[in-house]
Amino acid sequence: MEHRRQRILLETQRHRIRGTVHLSRDGYRSRITDLLNASERDFLPLTDAMVEPLGGGAPQAHGFLAVQRSHIVFVVPLDPDAVELEDLRA
Repeated sequence: MEHRRQRILLETQRHRIRGTVHLSRDGYRSRITDLLNASERDFLPLTDAMVEPLGGGAPQAHGFLAVQRSHIVFVVPLDPDAVELEDLRA
């Protein structure tokens, strides 16, 4: 099965996390929502993750991280060509 990597930004109540999810190239499990709605999985696996505490503190890099789905507040895909919000405010 061919896979593709998708960078995402997710937040929990206490952390902002940027990481990579591994999705199927086509069909079943080819969307981020497929991973989030998979009832047989309690955790969302991420690679190349950067964890930033929302209350302040130093970001930490992790090669692998599993985030419990029930702790996720929101997830958005990161487009490498997207403009950051700070750039829009300028």
